[in-house]
Amino acid sequence: MIDDEPVLQDVLGTLLRSNGFECHIASNAAEGLETLRETEVDLVLLDVMLPDRSGLDVLPEIKIHDPNLPVVIITAYSSVESAIQAMQHGAFHYVPKPFNNEEVLHVIRQACERRRLLVENLQLRSRLEGLGEIVGTSRRMQEVFELIHRAAPARSNILIVGESGTGKELVAQAIHRMSPRRERPFVPIHTSAIPSELLESTLFGHVKGAFTGAVNSSKGLFEASHQGTLFLDEVGTVNMETQTKLLRVIQEREFRRVGGVEPIVVDVRLVSATNVDLWQEVQQGRFREDLYYRLNVISVDLPPLRDRTADIPLLATHFLRHYAEENDRQIEGFTTRAMDTLSLYRWPGNVRELENVVERAVVLCRDDLIDVSEFPPALRQEPGSVEIPRELPEDGLDFRKTVAEFQSHLIREALSRADGVQRRAAKLLALSPTTLNEMVHRLGIRDDQEDS
Repeated sequence: MIDDEPVLQDVLGTLLRSNGFECHIASNAAEGLETLRETEVDLVLLDVMLPDRSGLDVLPEIKIHDPNLPVVIITAYSSVESAIQAMQHGAFHYVPKPFNNEEVLHVIRQACERRRLLVENLQLRSRLEGLGEIVGTSRRMQEVFELIHRAAPARSNILIVGESGTGKELVAQAIHRMSPRRERPFVPIHTSAIPSELLESTLFGHVKGAFTGAVNSSKGLFEASHQGTLFLDEVGTVNMETQTKLLRVIQEREFRRVGGVEPIVVDVRLVSATNVDLWQEVQQGRFREDLYYRLNVISVDLPPLRDRTADIPLLATHFLRHYAEENDRQIEGFTTRAMDTLSLYRWPGNVRELENVVERAVVLCRDDLIDVSEFPPALRQEPGSVEIPRELPEDGLDFRKTVAEFQSHLIREALSRADGVQRRAAKLLALSPTTLNEMVHRLGIRDDQEDS
């Protein structure tokens, strides 16, 4: 919500939260646009009259940021003409002040439903266009999808960078499916799983008698992926000797089998992946600089799941449908508490960990909705978090102390995610900066980072 009236912020914010919406509040256009850059949202409530700019001027910038983001205009009755003008420029609807609560909720739910349908259409289109099992509507993932679409048709080598569990092989498969090589082989190799003494033979093949046990000649993976795509996962673990031969086959497009003398010409596109800083490996002398540049013609950076939390509900629902069908279970979805737990967890194992958690929950679920009781203990109680009693203990509790501890925990978490900047932390908590500052002092929260 971008509106500068404190009363409307309070009334509308309370109405939205009581009806299950998470609400971020900005008091002017600059704050609103900054919030959009930092936070994934499904809907914008935009006032026409803002202290720094007109809402009609802000609307085009919101649409540039996300063309599919629905914007509902808030306006006084005297400015309905401006609201209609805004709708002609892409606004979803308008709400006149003073407003009726039920009318506002009806418009907002309509807008959110439209957003949901757009997201589902994007998912379907992604599948049809070759993205397969890669799921995400966050801005970070849309940037990844755009890069995949643009890079896939070329023959340039691609380096996929991301933490373990972020889906690097799925991206490599998508690149292959959307390339002219889609009818030829996609050959993956997890280089870290191959002993270093066998890696060269695995990649390039060997001739009979090349080493002890080589009773027959054998093709390597480069030959197997001729005119297709060879995916080198965890390429940073390749030993220096094999790195030299990789560089040669990239430059010359030919190689020799281990123990062989005849050159073999191949046409292979290399897609590599790493979960380490490959440039740092170069600086420390563990990876060839010239090979780094040959592999890293185009870089695809996959964000960790904690940096695209807006995708968590979508991913969780996707895995739920898959494993419910696989296990012949009739499960409709997640309880609100369960989905909140998934959204707040930090996911050190990324998408792979989320998939495992949902599969476990589907198997253990006894009702038609998954609740937190089906989650592993690590999710039900994150390390360092405050345990909130689900029911009143028999001997009672100190209400004020319990509430203060939970407030303190939430504020510390928000400050941590906002790098200590109280203004950003206030946005995460939907508080005004002055209110947050007062609570920080009242609760005795000390933050070592400078505010700005």
